[in-house]
Amino acid sequence: MRPYYLFILIVVGLFSNGCKKEVKAIETSVMVKRETRKKEVVYQVFTRLFGNTNTNNKPWGTIEENGVGKFADFTDKALNEIKDLGVSYIWYTGVPHHGVITDYTAYGISNDDPDVVKGRAGSPYAVKDYYNVNPDLALDPNNRLQEFKELVDRTHKAGLKVIIDIVPNHVARNYKSLTNPEGNESFGHSDDTSLSYHVNNNFYYNPREAFQVPNWRNGYLPLGGDTHTLSDHKFKEIPAKWTGNGSRVSQPDMNDWYETVKINYGVSPEGRKDFSELPNGFENEDYQSHFEFWKDKEIPNSWKKFRDIALYWMDFGVDGFRFDMAEMVPVEFWSYLNSSIKMKNREAFLLAEVYNPSLYRDYIKKGKMDYLYDKVQLYDSIKHIMQGFGSTDNIPSIQQDLADIEHHMLHFLENHDEQRIASPEFAGNAFKGKPAMVVSATISTSPTMIYFGQEVGEPGAEHAGFGSPSRTSIFDYIGVPHHQRWMNNKQFDGGESTEEEKNLRDFYKRLLNFTINSSALMGNYADIHHYNRKYTEWYNDKVLSFVRWSDKEQLLIISNFSNSDRFGFDLQLPENLVKTLNISDGDYNIQDQLYKTYSSTLKVENGKASIRIDIDPLESFILKLN
Repeated sequence: MRPYYLFILIVVGLFSNGCKKEVKAIETSVMVKRETRKKEVVYQVFTRLFGNTNTNNKPWGTIEENGVGKFADFTDKALNEIKDLGVSYIWYTGVPHHGVITDYTAYGISNDDPDVVKGRAGSPYAVKDYYNVNPDLALDPNNRLQEFKELVDRTHKAGLKVIIDIVPNHVARNYKSLTNPEGNESFGHSDDTSLSYHVNNNFYYNPREAFQVPNWRNGYLPLGGDTHTLSDHKFKEIPAKWTGNGSRVSQPDMNDWYETVKINYGVSPEGRKDFSELPNGFENEDYQSHFEFWKDKEIPNSWKKFRDIALYWMDFGVDGFRFDMAEMVPVEFWSYLNSSIKMKNREAFLLAEVYNPSLYRDYIKKGKMDYLYDKVQLYDSIKHIMQGFGSTDNIPSIQQDLADIEHHMLHFLENHDEQRIASPEFAGNAFKGKPAMVVSATISTSPTMIYFGQEVGEPGAEHAGFGSPSRTSIFDYIGVPHHQRWMNNKQFDGGESTEEEKNLRDFYKRLLNFTINSSALMGNYADIHHYNRKYTEWYNDKVLSFVRWSDKEQLLIISNFSNSDRFGFDLQLPENLVKTLNISDGDYNIQDQLYKTYSSTLKVENGKASIRIDIDPLESFILKLN
């Protein structure tokens, strides 16, 4: 499809020296490339936890004690239930083979040393072999690649697309690919280890120095102190490699990413780039032009290795990738990799973890990323509001700041790195996520992401071992109790869920399904919050309101973040917005689209519009103008 133009009307309140100025409308024209005009919803699932029915939850428990989920647990029934939740993509987290403590030597897989593995089940971001999958996830580890291929095929059959992780910044300290295609060497295989740096070395080295295991502090011991033949505070690595988070010392700190090693992309220790840089203005070129740019260039070896990995998984049927810590890798590499991916599948879904707002546009435009996390601005601001000390006044300015790239900023309230909403450390109540979820899912054209168990209020309360409460552990064999009740011994029907859990999942299902079918949510946006803060009595900064519209649909969205207060007010629309929406004088019925139980009347007289709103604590309305 050709690009189309999205016109966004943003009504903002401007404040200077403590005095409110007149609210004015700012019209911004943004050209956004779309492959579809429907909202996308990503369901992130931690693959080894999803189907685990074991409720033992012993800290540092073994796979036999605490159990593990399998690829096979994603049955047709399970996948159809996820699809019916309103999901477009499943991000299967933890698929590539990473270090684990479970013994798989009977299958030709080397054991992993607890001194350089986090937890007993291992970190999914310390990949040991990019051309195979985690043996924990297979019913028969000898057949693990085929079992994953069958999962990909089942997922597609259910009408869903597949995302997996690629972690270009670092690999496991004991990386060794056993099943790579002929001609594809493992990382580091041909490195000149006598040099600290060479453009075609895959790693950085400290020549003539041996790696040393970190000194453990604060009572920490690998495996919680359990005995293991390899747990001896030693790991042979000569010469020592730089650690994944950039530590250059041969003995990293225990808080460093000591289980990983940094990948060299042709950037010298002094910061020199030993590769071509994109010409000025090239950020405005399409992915085909970026692909052509790199065809006659000298490419560092690590770039080629990750290109081959991505194309390998695309041949497997994978539809997209989530790239870990993308900002730690040069943007030129992303131009090279992502243009190669898009040449193979122009609809590939490319999501990256970038936390520096000053880099957003480079990684989208130069790096050809489809989507970045909107964490530092939207997520962090909404979290503060949910916790009771933030203000909704901050939200419209975020949308204004990101107006030119709003479609590319994926929204979420939970993922594997973040605290669970229901945990005491976050909000202590999963229902506090309801207004936040409505805002997150409807305020822009960007995709929405939820994390498995979020829809039933999982609090992440387990003392898992390496992982600590508030986040569902990604390092340990553990169960996920609220999710397990919905799973109902793999019937996937909510048969053991509490009424609260069922009600919460029903809310998510209603909301997400509405978003993927709404044309207005892929259309225009206008803030009316600041206008009402100035002119509407009883309207306050625990409430947020905005308007979304298309040629076919007009929506007024209001959310109450207060956990205790019910608010009533006559919400107003600015006259210029009434004119833009082409609403004539008269009375118009508007009805909530989530539960269909609330309605009100929009009254328009002499071009001025208002509507009576009475909204309960933690309630949201998606009001459609009829």
